[in-house]
Amino acid sequence: MDRVFYGFSKALCWTFFKLYNRLNCGNPPKLPEGPVIVASNHCSNLDPVLVGVAFPRRLRYLAKGELFSIPVLGSIIRALGAVPVSRDDSLKRAAVLKKFIEFLQDGQSVLIFPEGGRSQDGKLQPLEAGVAYLAIKCCVPIVPAYVRGSHLAMPPGSSRIKPVRMSVSFGPLLDPLNFLSLSPNEARRRLLEQLIKELKTLGGEM
Repeated sequence: MDRVFYGFSKALCWTFFKLYNRLNCGNPPKLPEGPVIVASNHCSNLDPVLVGVAFPRRLRYLAKGELFSIPVLGSIIRALGAVPVSRDDSLKRAAVLKKFIEFLQDGQSVLIFPEGGRSQDGKLQPLEAGVAYLAIKCCVPIVPAYVRGSHLAMPPGSSRIKPVRMSVSFGPLLDPLNFLSLSPNEARRRLLEQLIKELKTLGGEM
């Protein structure tokens, strides 16, 4: 039932955004059999749904607990892979990292917004190092993703979706195995630098 409702919710959202926002989805790189970390820019509450619709696998991500109390939306985002997190937990970096490690070790791909919060102007903000830590610790590749247009379709503070064109693009797979010869700190730094470079190539500004 869960798989059926996931497929139904994904198809429903894809159809809505395709017709209403002319959503354009780029193809992700060839994916390995195991889990991956999708690392995306973030400037709207629409972003997790848009990336979830564009990506071929179900993604697990953390969302504010109050979103799950909204009729229909709560059921849809839960079906698309969202997991409720309390405001207290969302402020505790260790608690958030622990949840993502549990997902990855269970073989589930995750969606992370490494900016740590929504951009107010749609531009890419400096990235936090947690995404590189997770990739190195769990030896899981990163898929860079970039969402365009969502900050205009539904900016922070708005609850109404405007008919603005949106797109989701994916960059090449970033494999942590390429950095294992380095010290942990240097490996995380180099991997984060590569992620920033790919996000900027996809369309971000810092």
